[in-house]
Amino acid sequence: MASGVRAELLIFRKFRSSRLTPGALVLLFAAAGCTSVAQVTSLSDPRCEETVSGALAKILESQGETAPAARRLAESATAELRTMALGPRPFLIPSPSGVDYSFFVEKKRDACLLRLYGRQKGFVSYTNNLTYIATEPLAPCRCEE
Repeated sequence: MASGVRAELLIFRKFRSSRLTPGALVLLFAAAGCTSVAQVTSLSDPRCEETVSGALAKILESQGETAPAARRLAESATAELRTMALGPRPFLIPSPSGVDYSFFVEKKRDACLLRLYGRQKGFVSYTNNLTYIATEPLAPCRCEE
């Protein structure tokens, strides 16, 4: 059973004995699961580009990539994000180590967050779209949904 489903079942069991109506539970789950994907719109600013590249490299290193490989992957991915106007959507960074990393940018009020939510190597994959695997802030970048 996926960890997100397990967490939702635990929440449901906890609230089942409470006085919340089924409609209120549906609204609670809908509000908790509302994460929208954004796009960094200020990658032409050198400070933002450096921030995105640094955040990607930091996350990749934390996942076991060597520092030089993480920097190369981060710089390449940042250049692709800058030149390809793909719109707000998740993106994948494949590594020579055989691991594919799944990221997205989330807009939070006045901040942009880079989130690693999945990784896959061969047939083994791990996805955490409830609390995420890793998160880095992207200040001073701007983003839009």
